[in-house]
Amino acid sequence: MSGLPYHRLAQSHSEPFRFLDSFINAPMTFAVEPTALAHSNARIVAAFDFDGTITTCDSLQRFLSGALGWPRFALGALCALPWLAACALHLTDRHHAKERLLRATLGGRPAAQVEQWAADFVEHDLAQWLRPEMLARLAWHQAQGHQTVLVSASPSLYLRLWANKMGFDTALCTELEVSAGRYTGRLASRNCWGPEKVRRLEAWWQDDEPTLLYAYGDSRGDSEMLARANVRWYRGVEQSPNLPDHLNPSHRPVA
Repeated sequence: MSGLPYHRLAQSHSEPFRFLDSFINAPMTFAVEPTALAHSNARIVAAFDFDGTITTCDSLQRFLSGALGWPRFALGALCALPWLAACALHLTDRHHAKERLLRATLGGRPAAQVEQWAADFVEHDLAQWLRPEMLARLAWHQAQGHQTVLVSASPSLYLRLWANKMGFDTALCTELEVSAGRYTGRLASRNCWGPEKVRRLEAWWQDDEPTLLYAYGDSRGDSEMLARANVRWYRGVEQSPNLPDHLNPSHRPVA
């Protein structure tokens, strides 16, 4: 893929912002025509961001507020506010701001309790914030035999459960630290955002790089992953390729 368009990675912290301005205003581009590979043995991978792309919301906020209740969540957010504000002003990074929020909300809680909250969230709550058209897009890729990967800055705590339920091949997410049977509130991996998404994808496929990479995103944190792809889609800017009618929710008969 090294000779194909949209393979360039940003070389500095400032460049992605300049690149995104032109990138999101471009039409959907096919560096390799997908139909040419449809009946080959090529490895095709579809990478999906989660929050804002598959969902209509910030899933971590919904998870924490649902698990703790709004009063406790709001108190935790207030305790973390100086770091959240510093992150918004680019005075600290997202990794440390997220740790401060998680330490104030999940820090010290038993792992068994938190993991039960995660299972309940996936089973009972998460579906209400999922976009039907993106679930249809996921189903289309899986029906074509493509490998599907969830790549998100949100915690694997609940996203891995959901990804397994939906048939993803893997979930590359932010890992949370557990020590002595309790969540510490610290991250056990780098926050899976921006360049880290590309690093995780490349570590996952190792030497077996896909011939064709689709990527779906909605924010600055997806720009490097979208740039790495042959076929990329940015929510609100580009129209996704048409799905067959039986997979397109807009064509389904009303019951």
